[in-house]
Amino acid sequence: MATVTYKQKCMRCKTNYVMSTWRDKYPVCFDCQKNELAQEIADPEMKKFFDIPFSFYEKSNFLRDIKIKYLRFGSLTEKQIEAFKNTVAKFREEYEEPVEEKPKKKKKTSSLT
Repeated sequence: MATVTYKQKCMRCKTNYVMSTWRDKYPVCFDCQKNELAQEIADPEMKKFFDIPFSFYEKSNFLRDIKIKYLRFGSLTEKQIEAFKNTVAKFREEYEEPVEEKPKKKKKTSSLT
């Protein structure tokens, strides 16, 4: 069953629109959350974990929410980590183009005989 989404104004700035569902109690736009997402992560393992293209954070409220929760509380549960990994994998399949191999150039042979 498809979830109905609609546009709703951001609850912080009241100017930008956010795609929302009935479950979103406090929808916030990406512009309002930029400062929270830009905080430095001290743990090198988690720094690598959250090192994904910034466009993924722009497109997904869920990914932003998980990162902000880590920054706020300092840890994540195993279920949150798994959900984050699954969502990033889906985004990589959808939005990143597969890298195509370049065709090899044929060597020119001289026709001097």
